[in-house]
Amino acid sequence: MQTEQRQKIPILQNQVVVFSKNYLPLARINLKRAVVLLVTGQAETLEFSSTQQWEVRSPSVVLQIPDHIRLTSGNPERHWKVPPVNRREVFRRDNHTCQYCGSAKHLTLDHVIPRSKGGPYTWDNVVTACEKCNSCKGNRLLHETGMVLRTKPKAPMHPAIAFAEQFWKEQQPVDT
Repeated sequence: MQTEQRQKIPILQNQVVVFSKNYLPLARINLKRAVVLLVTGQAETLEFSSTQQWEVRSPSVVLQIPDHIRLTSGNPERHWKVPPVNRREVFRRDNHTCQYCGSAKHLTLDHVIPRSKGGPYTWDNVVTACEKCNSCKGNRLLHETGMVLRTKPKAPMHPAIAFAEQFWKEQQPVDT
C-alpha cells in the first residue's frame, strides 16, 4: 500500500502551463494546483495536438488533466506594479555585471545622468557599475567620458510577459 502511494505522489509534481483568458502563457504550476483550478471552474482544459494528459482519481471522480489550461476569468483589480528602484533589483536586472566593462567585482550603482545634473533615481537612469568605471565616469555625462553602456537601462517587465517570452522561446523547434 505504501509503495503504491509513493509511486502516485510524484504525479502531483508534474507541471502544467497556465494561460490567461486571452491565451497569454502566465506560469507553470504543479498538477495539484491545476486540479483545484479545474474543479472550482476557475480554469478549463486546453487541448493541443501534442499535449500530455495525466489521470487523477478520487473516490468519486476521475479527471484527465492536460499539460495546458486556461483561466476562465481574470481579476481586473489585480495589477502588477513596477517595483521600486533599489540596489538588489538593479543588480538583478543587470545580471550582476558592470554595464560599462562587464566586470562582476566591486559593484556599485551609477547614475547615467548624474543626480547633480538633474538625473532622476529611476530605472532608465540607474545602472550597475564597478568601482573603477564609476570613479572614471565620475560626475560627468557619458558623451563627456567616451564610455558606452552595454545595454540600455529599463524597468523590469511584467513577470507574465517575461514568462511568455521564455515559454515561446522554449516552444521553437530546434534546427538540426
